[in-house]
Amino acid sequence: MAAAAAAAAVGGPQPPQPELPAPGLSLDKAATAAHLKAALSRPDNRAGAEELQALLERVLSAERPLTAAADGEEAAAAGGGGGPGAAEEEALEWCKCLLAGGGGYDEFCAAVRAYDPAALCGLVWTANFVAYRCRTCGISPCMSLCAECFHQGDHTGHDFNMFRSQAGGACDCGDSNVMRESGFCKRHQIKSSSNIPCVPKDLLMMSEFVLPRFIFCLIQYLREGYNEPAADVPSEKDLNKVLQLLEPQISFLEDLTKMGGAMRSVLTQVLTNQQNYKDLTSGLGENACAKKSHEKYLIALKSSGLTYPEDKLVYGVQEPSAGTSTLAVQGFAGAAGTFGQLDSSDEEDQDGSQGLGKRKRVKLSSSTKDQSIMDVLKHKSFLEELLFWTIKYEFPQKMVTFLLNMLPDQEYKVAFTKTFVQHYAFIMKTLKKSHESDTMSNRIVHISVQLFSNEELARQVTEECQLLDIMVTVLLYMMESCLIKSELQDEENSLHVVVNCGEALLKNNTYWPLVSDFINILSHQSVAKRFLEDHGLLVTWMNFVSFFQGMNLNKRELNEHVEFESQTYYAAFAAELEACAQPMWGLLSHCKVRETQEYTRNVVRYCLEALQDWFDAINFVDEPAPNQVTFHLPLHRYYAMFLSKAVKCQELDLDSVLPDQEMLMKLMIHPLQIQASLAEIHSNMWVRNGLQIKGQAMTYVQSHFCNSMIDPDIYLLQVCASRLDPDYFISSVFERFKVVDLLTMASQHQNTVLDAEHERSMLEGALTFLVILLSLRLHLGMSDDEILRAEMVAQLCMNDRTHSSLLDLIPENPNPKSGIIPGSYSFESVLSAVADFKAPVFEPGGSMQQGMYTPKAEVWDQEFDPVMVILRTVYRRDVQSAMDRYTAFLKQSGKFPGNPWPPYKKRTPLHPSYKGLMRLLHCKTLHIVLFTLLYKILMDHQNLSEHVLCMVLYLIELGLENSAEEESDEEASVCGPERCHDSWFPGSNLVSNMRHFINYVRVRVPETAPEVKRDSLASTSSDSLSSLQSSRRPKVLQRENSGTAQVFSLVAERRKKFQEIINRSSSEANQVVRPKTSSKWSAPGSAPQLTTAILEIKESILSLLIKLHHKLSGKQNSYYPPWLDDIEILIQPEIPKYNHGDGITAVERILLKAALQSRMNKRIIEEICRKVTPPVPPKKITAAEKKTLDKEERRQKARERQQKLLAEFASRQKSFMETAMDVDSPENDIPMEITTAEPQVSEAVYDCVICGQSGPSSEDRPTGLVVLLQASSVLGQCRDNIEPKKLPITEEEQIYPWDTCAAVHDVRLSLLQRYFKDSSCLLAVSIGWEGGVYVQTCGHTLHIDCHKSYMESLRNDQVLQGFSVDKGEFTCPLCRQFANSVLPCYPGSNVESNLWQRPSNKSIQDLIKEVEELQGRPGAFPVSISSETNLSKEMESVMKDIKNTTQKKYRDYSKTPGSPDNDFLFMYSVARTNLELELIHRGGNLCSGGASTAGKRSCLNQLFHVLALHMRLYSIDSEYNPWRKLTQLVEEVNSQQGNEEQQLEVPILYHDVTSLLLIQILMMPQPLRKDHFTCIVKVLFTLLYTQALVALSVKCNEEDRSAWKHTGALKKNTCDAEKSYEVLLSFVISELSKGKLYHEEGTQECAMVSPIAWSPESMEKYLQDFCLPFLRITSLLQHHLFGEDLPSCQEEEEFSVLSSCLGLLPTFYQTEHPFISASCLDWPVPAFDIISQWCFEINSFTERHAEQGKALLIQESRWKLPHLLQLPENYNTIFQYYHRKTCSVCTKVPKDPAVCLVCGTFVCLKGLCCKQQSYCECVLHSQNCGAGTGIFLLINASVIIIIRGHRFCLWGSVYLDAHGEEDRDLRRGKPLYICKERYKVLEQQWISHTFDHINKRWGPHYNGL
Repeated sequence: MAAAAAAAAVGGPQPPQPELPAPGLSLDKAATAAHLKAALSRPDNRAGAEELQALLERVLSAERPLTAAADGEEAAAAGGGGGPGAAEEEALEWCKCLLAGGGGYDEFCAAVRAYDPAALCGLVWTANFVAYRCRTCGISPCMSLCAECFHQGDHTGHDFNMFRSQAGGACDCGDSNVMRESGFCKRHQIKSSSNIPCVPKDLLMMSEFVLPRFIFCLIQYLREGYNEPAADVPSEKDLNKVLQLLEPQISFLEDLTKMGGAMRSVLTQVLTNQQNYKDLTSGLGENACAKKSHEKYLIALKSSGLTYPEDKLVYGVQEPSAGTSTLAVQGFAGAAGTFGQLDSSDEEDQDGSQGLGKRKRVKLSSSTKDQSIMDVLKHKSFLEELLFWTIKYEFPQKMVTFLLNMLPDQEYKVAFTKTFVQHYAFIMKTLKKSHESDTMSNRIVHISVQLFSNEELARQVTEECQLLDIMVTVLLYMMESCLIKSELQDEENSLHVVVNCGEALLKNNTYWPLVSDFINILSHQSVAKRFLEDHGLLVTWMNFVSFFQGMNLNKRELNEHVEFESQTYYAAFAAELEACAQPMWGLLSHCKVRETQEYTRNVVRYCLEALQDWFDAINFVDEPAPNQVTFHLPLHRYYAMFLSKAVKCQELDLDSVLPDQEMLMKLMIHPLQIQASLAEIHSNMWVRNGLQIKGQAMTYVQSHFCNSMIDPDIYLLQVCASRLDPDYFISSVFERFKVVDLLTMASQHQNTVLDAEHERSMLEGALTFLVILLSLRLHLGMSDDEILRAEMVAQLCMNDRTHSSLLDLIPENPNPKSGIIPGSYSFESVLSAVADFKAPVFEPGGSMQQGMYTPKAEVWDQEFDPVMVILRTVYRRDVQSAMDRYTAFLKQSGKFPGNPWPPYKKRTPLHPSYKGLMRLLHCKTLHIVLFTLLYKILMDHQNLSEHVLCMVLYLIELGLENSAEEESDEEASVCGPERCHDSWFPGSNLVSNMRHFINYVRVRVPETAPEVKRDSLASTSSDSLSSLQSSRRPKVLQRENSGTAQVFSLVAERRKKFQEIINRSSSEANQVVRPKTSSKWSAPGSAPQLTTAILEIKESILSLLIKLHHKLSGKQNSYYPPWLDDIEILIQPEIPKYNHGDGITAVERILLKAALQSRMNKRIIEEICRKVTPPVPPKKITAAEKKTLDKEERRQKARERQQKLLAEFASRQKSFMETAMDVDSPENDIPMEITTAEPQVSEAVYDCVICGQSGPSSEDRPTGLVVLLQASSVLGQCRDNIEPKKLPITEEEQIYPWDTCAAVHDVRLSLLQRYFKDSSCLLAVSIGWEGGVYVQTCGHTLHIDCHKSYMESLRNDQVLQGFSVDKGEFTCPLCRQFANSVLPCYPGSNVESNLWQRPSNKSIQDLIKEVEELQGRPGAFPVSISSETNLSKEMESVMKDIKNTTQKKYRDYSKTPGSPDNDFLFMYSVARTNLELELIHRGGNLCSGGASTAGKRSCLNQLFHVLALHMRLYSIDSEYNPWRKLTQLVEEVNSQQGNEEQQLEVPILYHDVTSLLLIQILMMPQPLRKDHFTCIVKVLFTLLYTQALVALSVKCNEEDRSAWKHTGALKKNTCDAEKSYEVLLSFVISELSKGKLYHEEGTQECAMVSPIAWSPESMEKYLQDFCLPFLRITSLLQHHLFGEDLPSCQEEEEFSVLSSCLGLLPTFYQTEHPFISASCLDWPVPAFDIISQWCFEINSFTERHAEQGKALLIQESRWKLPHLLQLPENYNTIFQYYHRKTCSVCTKVPKDPAVCLVCGTFVCLKGLCCKQQSYCECVLHSQNCGAGTGIFLLINASVIIIIRGHRFCLWGSVYLDAHGEEDRDLRRGKPLYICKERYKVLEQQWISHTFDHINKRWGPHYNGL
């Protein structure tokens, strides 16, 4: 805090300064402390104690103007330079001294630590810390371990994961309440308390005296610093300031806790001692300061809406006693707190938000108790007041850590937990007001999860502190603040209140910490039991749940599109899941056994009461209000889930917990409404409500919600259906789905409630719902494993899934303790039973596949269940996807070729309690519906689809499968005349009703309908299934005729039933309301007149099925009963051929089952088949109908045509893509007409991909190749050993770049530049190993002027592209490959080359002269410069592009900047870079031969033209032209000019031969003649061979040399001495011996020389290896210049094949005897003369610089292919080393560490700390290491990011988990292992420079990475 000086600075009065004790004392704190300690150790220590108190009074007095300091900014600055004042530091020093009792403080700490019984780890961490969780070892689901304890323990094979802490946590190692002891680490396994000595009394004696004062001082500061601002929103700034000033004090306390158990127990004593607290804080002493402090504390209490019990009189509550306030609201059993007097203090409630007046304040059952929960706080110890201030200050991190650090002390843990519970209500109030509620929530949970995860502790607090009461009350009170009136059902008179999802409390999930605590304590059995036994609590809880019942009501918009789409729905779903469903799952997990029946009865009882209250409150009678739906019915779902549990686990009798029929009818209404609304939403009837309504429909069935939402709803409907009258239920369903009017036999009808376009999908919806209702067995008898298997199969059938997405999609029991843990044994075993693993594969396009699971064949065969799939799909397309996959399986396995229908799957047997459900299948209403629909489908009425038929057949089949009892073979006696249906069907059994013939049906139709004309049959009365108006038919029509019934209407029927039940069960009083509901359904007046017609039907369900079979198969008489041929079928009915197939198969299967079930049916089927008649269309087809039929047919045909066209188009497109888009696969070659053309063409013809014209490239309208220029350092990364370097994962491992190709070349160039003339040095080497420019093309050409206009249009295009047009970037207009320049094609013929290739018979000497003359000509563009053509301009501009591609430092190597030699060197090096890279792409050698892929898409030919044109502008002075030195002997005179002062030229033997080759060729006029090329190669080969001999001679030792010198000399005079390596070698040795080259090696060099004896074979191999790189590059060059194919060969014959291909080998050369490289030599001048001339240069140099002379000799090139660093097998090794590693630049641990995979450098991604000139470190590194290409592994995300120039992209991960998937951002935290194939792909893309083409998602990085 600010010191006294600060106060003066502000201008306040100078306070007294009690900080400094008497001068005597201040001199030596240590002495004072020792003196006091001695005094206190005496038996009578009163004097010592008083003296100490006095000292502490002075040192730790809080009489300081803290507030002044906190108010004035400048004051704080004045106080000790902005930090805490000197006085505070002084005080802390005193405390440390006193604690140590005179000794050193550090020694004291060490001494105390020695007594630490470290049984618990207890390490506390804050957000973002990396911790571990092991499910195998955890008892509580919240268990976590710090990394150290985790790695020290043994968790092999366990189910663990690493995670980043969200809210902070603490390590549980050593705590057996939370985890199993087997998982403890080595340190905490030993129960060490026994062997720790007792703490000596005097060690901590001082602490006991000093600490209470110290803590009190801290509390006083906290009291002082807290100012209640006017708006009661403490300004963040002030609080933070106070906290900053208190930082050292709190840190001091934190350090004390880290001293271990001994010190913690002292602190516990101090914090919990009530006497100490009373003495110090009562404020009753004479000390004014203490008084003032106490007053501030009381004010803070009062302003928090809390009372301090003793001060009732002072600040008394004005109302009598809370108990008397009566705020009860009719219909509620009680809710939260007495809010009457709270309103005054809780400002939030006065915000005047909507409907505040209407909000119902509800009374609690026992208000006195709750008054104390909500409003009274009494602090009795330091701990309690400290927590109070911690809450007031909104949980500062430091305080939280201190309080948690103390937890390993058991006594403290209990005290603290009780204190925390005591403050629970206060925490909630503070949280509600907080602005930083997220941070605060995290900190609260950080504390509470440590306390409540421990069952023992939770039980204790529940018993002693009413934890459950407190939690429920607090939750209730919290929700009370945002209630609004419910608008469901009866808007005006509703008494129901619901939470308002738009409020911040719900939107921001502010309730989360409280709910999460509640779920946590309910997971303990002992606590949950108390809850389930306590009726009062259950009532309160149901009340709480009812706040969510019916929230977020949706009203269907009928006219306008809704203006504002509210997004509150997500808050509503989250709230129901977290606040209602999860506690429910928690409770259910304790109701697993028979003994817990009582609990279930309690819950069910109070649930039904709450539901009854709800129905009353919303004024519900029998009809739901139209056009509104809420997805939130938590009370229904509680009821359903507890019923399910009761039957499944507790053997309760279902009927004993079911209510009466009327209640069941009410219960089914709202869940049914939701199902109908789902169908409406999918039929686009809610489209005016915006997208959010679709979002709700999806969320409702989504995997995290479905088992708390749709599953209970369907189950509840199943229960209702099994207990209600089936006819009533079925008719309700069709009425809810609004399709009753459609179910008429007439071909036309009128639907009063539904538009025609929605009818079909609503009918499908209704039937699908019935199918699901009747076939789903999730809660009706399936075991947990069967459920898991069914869920898994459904998900896998929709799509192949990764392991993690499967875990996510399978609805697990949301409560973690429920046993079905994802990843548990059962999950893995079921998975391996139903699915096969597909390892991750790679497509050439670079799209990365993950490891997937795909269903096994037998699963498709037997377990594919379309019903389950439909239930679980969020997107409708997934159902289609499942069917497509099923179809593919059937085709592939040969089971069914056509388009199959969804298969019918056998169901698990029903649990006996639910047998009633099957009555739905045997009720007349359903049979009428099925009959009608079959008839309509047969007659092709509109609005019926195959899907409808499929469902109808499915329902018939279900009915046959579940027929109640085998029917007797005699005609079942017809039951007594049943009202109303008689003329339809005699009984209610489907088996017998199927064969019942129906002759006539009377229907109501619009007058316009065709049926009206046929009135001749009117005399026979009929029955009808018809529209809603039927109940109001004119009496005339309802005549009774013999045996026929009155007209039947579904709805009328249903009404009647409902009325009966209600009359039975309720008093007449309620009747008044009823009639009004029916009136809603009266028909709109505008409807056309309906009249009655009678249809002749004469069909039964069986006959309809058989005709349907004919219709589907398109053949007459297609059905033939199979049992007539094979009687076996009836005995052994399960026939695989019927399992899969289409509608025909389904019909056959059904008929077979019908025949099996009854002999009568069998007989009738046979009869029908004998009579077989064509399907009868209606008697007359009117013109109108014909029209519609034709129209349909035409439409169908048009549709088919369109499909056909589309398919054709798609296949065309595909084939085009395959030919044109070679982007994705660098491997496929595309023949392009660039390099080769037929001989008769005189000029090369190019197609422009923009304007589409073809033609030659001309001077004024040049054509160009689309190219991508990029700088590359791949070549520079080659090393000389095959093993790639490893990524360093310890401090010792480091990678040094000195052995890379780039480094070696650099050293060589700078060495040459030290001793030789600069211009000459720049011709002796190549550059471009780092930052060389690589040119690649997609092979497409365009006119350069077309390209310019294309670029212009791109520039004006506003669409955000992934590239920068200003930098010249574009994508090829044809194949979309990325490019950034255009390379002009040189005009001229392709055939020229043929003319030039004729072998000439000129001697080599003549050719040499020609070459020299051609080079000597002044360079110029073929056309005179004065008339600059378009072509030459383009050539220049592309050269500029090439230069600008790489950085200046990679171009300028000359000592004189900007010298032309530099450009010259750069240009031929570009050619070199491209050739070398192509060689690497071919694998480093040319054995594969052929025109490889690179060749087809290579642009080297064009590139050479451009380079040659520019190089010929720089002529080399003929004096210095190396060609002279190679081909002529120089007179002696010149060689004497080597004066000291003049720098020498580089000796020719130090020249790089490949560079010379490129220089010679590029200096020649283009196009080049083949014989000139061969001549140049021959000449250069002689030099190369000599270099090889020199290198060899240096390699071997003195004896070998003299031996060879001797043997060679003997053969010198033989005829082909010039072609014998022995002779030549001996000559070289003798020449060089004249100089000092071999001299000094006798001493230090001996060690290096290889001791191997050189055999002729090994020497030959050495010479060949030396020459091979040159031959390879030369062959490639020849291939590009002259278009000759490369021969393929074995590796060992590569040399001979290439040399003959290059024309070095005489053609007549015989290859019997072993091949000798020297035979390729063709010396232009006598060999010995020229060699001696070359050696002389070297000798004269080594005279002065022997060392360097040797170093500069060109060595055999040993470069292996470039590789990325080798990565370790397990990702954890990388992560553990790098995620805590400090950056070498800024020495901080980076937030986003990354490591370069090319060179292993560790960098800060996006780190501002390492930024240089606005470039962040990764971008900078990518320029230095890869010339603009960087490959980085992001340590915290396990992904690889590619930087290419100014763009970057996420490449993916090369580390996959055991299931073959990535774990981006390490979210799942499972162990990851290297995927070698992926790493190879990455390396391949790096080497082939195809990142730009293969990866699609690029974005600019603005140098910020």
